[in-house]
Amino acid sequence: MMFSARIHGQEVASDWQSDARRFAEVQNWDAAMRVVDGVLRKAPQDVEAKTWRARILLWSGHIVESEREFRLLARAAPQDPDLRLGLASALGREERWKEGLRELDAAVEVDQKRADLHAARGRALRALGRMDDARQEFVTALQQEPASEESRAGLLSVRAEPKHELRLGTDTNLFNFAGTYQGEWVSLTSHWKEHWGTSFAGNFYQRNATIAGKFIASATGRSKRWGGLTLGGASAHDVGIIPETEAFYSYDRGWRIGESGFLRGAGAALEERWYWFTAARILTLNGTATFYLPREWTWSLSLLGARSRFSSTAAEWRPSGTTRLGFPLAARGERRLSGNVFFAAGTENFAIVDQVGRFSAQSYGGGFKFQFTRRQDVTAYAAYQKRTQDRTQTSFGFSYGIHF
Repeated sequence: MMFSARIHGQEVASDWQSDARRFAEVQNWDAAMRVVDGVLRKAPQDVEAKTWRARILLWSGHIVESEREFRLLARAAPQDPDLRLGLASALGREERWKEGLRELDAAVEVDQKRADLHAARGRALRALGRMDDARQEFVTALQQEPASEESRAGLLSVRAEPKHELRLGTDTNLFNFAGTYQGEWVSLTSHWKEHWGTSFAGNFYQRNATIAGKFIASATGRSKRWGGLTLGGASAHDVGIIPETEAFYSYDRGWRIGESGFLRGAGAALEERWYWFTAARILTLNGTATFYLPREWTWSLSLLGARSRFSSTAAEWRPSGTTRLGFPLAARGERRLSGNVFFAAGTENFAIVDQVGRFSAQSYGGGFKFQFTRRQDVTAYAAYQKRTQDRTQTSFGFSYGIHF
């Protein structure tokens, strides 16, 4: 989130400023820069033209050059809050929030009654994780300029986020070669602090008159610099249809690329998981790459290698993969509807014994998520799997989540 770099004051602009502003409003940066450069050729020391040049560099994405221009101007006129704000804007685009905050502190000392300076300071504090201080700055900005939608949005953005998610779900699996599997589950995921969290879940399976269940627990440690590491395991009342025990660890990390361009960000996750069934041992290695695209679209690709070993056979590796495309469908206020479609090939699910064996399969499916309040959402999915030997599986399910 970049700082606001608007022009303060109500002074009457000269003709060249009007031209530069008109070109900037339609993002014709080359034309705007030609106007400013023309002024500087005639008057190389024109401070207003130099300031406009720094602004256009910032708006057009030339952040390093903009920072250099604003820094020179701010050194020459340290009591000008607009120059401090401009420099803070460039530093914010580079995510150098602490340096930007120092510039904004100096600007506020010069003029404490400017709402835009307090709003910019609130955004910097928010980026540094100082939510209480950020909230106070947005409140101050709204008191000074009650009509500011920017400050109002900033205040909403620093509301205390829910730390816990309680989710209840149900799944149904229909086979053309076996009885129906019905499953229910409940999970509680907690983000206790910025750097660590926990997850607990209970899964229950019904197959005819047979009932199995398992308990899963995991803990996650996270660092902004190094990513997240999760360790966990599961123990089950398996009755021969689900793994007796499980153990796993995973590592994930994300990268922010930029606000413009086709690729906005990317993430990678690696997981190693062991399943111990009554008559089989499974080891899976799973790698997932997620790409964040414009307009909140996402695309992910997962590759999985599974090492199966049965009591009467040697160990064998089998590959599988899944690709998923996520996309927004509608948004209005806090209500958001998003969807996804996916395709998978191979044996990609080892929750139950029907998914373990020597066969190949292709799966097609999709789902949606509807967030109808900030603290509640529902999800649903459906999938169809076609296996060798003319075997098929149809799956569907939904879940309800409460955030608190």
